[in-house]
Amino acid sequence: MSEKVKVGITIGDVNGVGLEIIIKSLLNNRLFNFFTPIVYGHSKVAAYHRKVIGVHDFSFHVIDSADSAHPKRANIINCWEEDVKISLGEENEVGGTYAFRSLERAVSDLQKGLIDVLVTAPISKNNIQQEGFHFPGHTEYLQDATRSKNSLMFMLSEHLRVGVVTGHIPISEVAKNVTKKEILSKLELMNESLKMDFWVQKPKIAVLGLNPHAGDKGLIGKEDMEIIVPAVKTAFEKNILAYGPYPADGFFTSKTYKKFDAVLAMYHDQGLIPFKQIAARKGVNFTAGLPVVRTSPDHGTGYDIAGKNLASNESFLEAIFEAVHIYKRRKEHLELKENALPFKKISKDRD
Repeated sequence: MSEKVKVGITIGDVNGVGLEIIIKSLLNNRLFNFFTPIVYGHSKVAAYHRKVIGVHDFSFHVIDSADSAHPKRANIINCWEEDVKISLGEENEVGGTYAFRSLERAVSDLQKGLIDVLVTAPISKNNIQQEGFHFPGHTEYLQDATRSKNSLMFMLSEHLRVGVVTGHIPISEVAKNVTKKEILSKLELMNESLKMDFWVQKPKIAVLGLNPHAGDKGLIGKEDMEIIVPAVKTAFEKNILAYGPYPADGFFTSKTYKKFDAVLAMYHDQGLIPFKQIAARKGVNFTAGLPVVRTSPDHGTGYDIAGKNLASNESFLEAIFEAVHIYKRRKEHLELKENALPFKKISKDRD
């Protein structure tokens, strides 16, 4: 458990706050006692951002490969050779192109075992669309890259964990994608992640309703009674301690979430709006269900404050440490599982 974890870091959109929060997070050299950071981008682009925010006593250690990373430095791998025109605060094709270059190289190294975990800086889901990336976001891209059958957007903070059944889809398509099969699948992923990644022995999971007042017994939509209730019942029969559905508004305002280890919301905003309010800029986005560990901050590219030295790095720093902790907990969990002593029934001698 004392080994240092190699943390691969993507820079996100070069016109956003990604490199600002990365630099701010790696300014403290004492952090390198706990992990070795490897940033995927370019030293010239990083130097530009460093100067813009007025950081003078910091530099990256340029390396060619992750396996040559300096354990006591902030390392960076140059993922391209050409100069990049940076337009801070502007959403354009350049930002998307180099965000994907960074991500593609980092994911390749992650799959090769050259880095242990991946922490991604924010991208624009719009401008990153290109050959090789036709996904709504990081979560779906990584699920495809790792050939995983399913994944779960799992938001983490000190006081709350929230997952979603439907992720980055239009609100008009939410209801038809809330199925018993999908709810059950997400509950199974969440339950397993809580045990393996967070060491919660008997997770208690709250399930939110889809409609106002959780349908009010069918008066305001039938999905809650006909889909969510049966899914929760089946989950319970599979030894998953799932409860609900709960009306989302009262559930959070009454702080009922404190009685549970995690919450499964039906759609993106239903879960993420209260989560971000409660997490108070320290939330982390974790992709559960993958064979690799990936986290990110719970905010976007921040075009409106890019280059103004206003971006908080709290969420990004939390994302780094959460990735390290999850990696170590998961590794020890699997080691304990592999080395578990076989159960032997002890027979009592009869005199």
